[in-house]
Amino acid sequence: MYQKIILVGRLGRDPEMRYTADGSPVTNFSMATDRKWTGRDGEKREETTWWRISVWGKQAETVNEYLSKGRAVLVEGRMAADPQTGGPRIWTGQDGQPRASFEVRALSVRFIGGRGDTAATPGAPAGEVPAEGNISGDEVPF
Repeated sequence: MYQKIILVGRLGRDPEMRYTADGSPVTNFSMATDRKWTGRDGEKREETTWWRISVWGKQAETVNEYLSKGRAVLVEGRMAADPQTGGPRIWTGQDGQPRASFEVRALSVRFIGGRGDTAATPGAPAGEVPAEGNISGDEVPF
């Protein structure tokens, strides 16, 4: 069995890094993906989905150093269900509306844009930050 999710969106807040009890770095950030379309009635519609991303190891340190709120990224990883519900994390927003976010453990994070990206950190490298010890797409045996 194999599971992979690919997301392209923008950071909703600055990344937050911490270390586990054994000293492993982990960085977390929220990410929004948008979908826009025109309904049958001709009205424009928009939908935003929020994702909570966790990045581990050396990649966590790099993400924490170079990414900031508003920066565009491509994340490849696997979904992790809420242990209590088996689905997305559900909560009520400040406006009283129900909200949901999905958990993703990143296997790779690619910085999108570059110096011309107004949300980018000046001088930050564009490109992939490979996860340590993971199999690339070229190495998958099927």
